[in-house]
Amino acid sequence: MPPASLQDITAPEGVCYGCGASNHHGLHIKSRWDADGVHLVAEHVPDAKYCGWPDLVYGGLIAMLVDCHSNWTAMAYHYRAEQREPGDLPRIDCVTGNLGIKFIKPTPMGVVLTLRARVEGEVGRKSRVVCEVYAGDVLTAIGDSIFVRVDTGQLAASAHGRPA
Repeated sequence: MPPASLQDITAPEGVCYGCGASNHHGLHIKSRWDADGVHLVAEHVPDAKYCGWPDLVYGGLIAMLVDCHSNWTAMAYHYRAEQREPGDLPRIDCVTGNLGIKFIKPTPMGVVLTLRARVEGEVGRKSRVVCEVYAGDVLTAIGDSIFVRVDTGQLAASAHGRPA
């Protein structure tokens, strides 16, 4: 039995379509520290409805997987930098500041996709995350993105034009 995921420990009430444990229609991505202590890993087998071209995974799904898993990687690194356990309060949250995806090879359907991500450089208000996507042993895409640490309550209030 694998260890509990960061999503289940830190945000069991999460509603994100990609990684929210409480979203009944979502993908339920589960991110965990790899044994190397450097990377976070997640696995996903795309459902047939996420087909792009025949027998190939839709690129938008790959982007969503990279986005969610990379965000959890940034948050995990923040917890580690503060010598806190995931789930300790106050919760650490990040949002996507910039999402970059380089598609290297076509990603086949019916194969386990493995995501391996790490923070590259300093852990700060803005952190760079590199996320590799493998179909089996084949590298098919690389995400190179920026994640920003935020107060999600203030962020939601601002988005809806409410006082924080």
